[in-house]
Amino acid sequence: MAQPIAYGDVDHEAALKYAVQRIDHRCAQVIEGRIVLVSPMWDHQKVVALIRRGLDARVEELGCLMGSGNLDLPGSQNWYIPDLAVVPACLAEDAGALLPDKTLLIVEVTSESNADTDREIKPKRYAQYGAPQYLLVDRQRAEWTLFTSPHDLGYAEIEGPHSFGTPIPLPKPFDLQLDTTDF
Repeated sequence: MAQPIAYGDVDHEAALKYAVQRIDHRCAQVIEGRIVLVSPMWDHQKVVALIRRGLDARVEELGCLMGSGNLDLPGSQNWYIPDLAVVPACLAEDAGALLPDKTLLIVEVTSESNADTDREIKPKRYAQYGAPQYLLVDRQRAEWTLFTSPHDLGYAEIEGPHSFGTPIPLPKPFDLQLDTTDF
């Protein structure tokens, strides 16, 4: 007869992340140990599409891909699906999740249901895991903030918040300004 597995012997982080990856028909994230279903509305998708269009040519020049793939934060109970991430194409060949430090840019666009998470939790976590640039587009406040120079306690450089209509100056490797007029 097989011995039952003791509760303490289970890798709870791995089990939680495994379960979230297999939820059908919806995207799900794990944020501070809570499963959060993601179902963006069209006005949210409009902003993401505008950002994509502004980045398209440069992302192609850099040999990167842009999408909303899984980001793992190992050692934590977090599994994120950002609204947009730019990653080197060679890294996207792996079917698994990437670590935030492998991205060039992560973009989160707030919705009523997730605004506080995108404003407070994600900048801290993305910085701890080395995401070089985190762009927060806050639709409820009609402003954007760009976080750069990550370290363990957060981002050392913060540009903003700036009102929509003010261009976003994305630093290297992008070296471009994103128009926010229609956000």
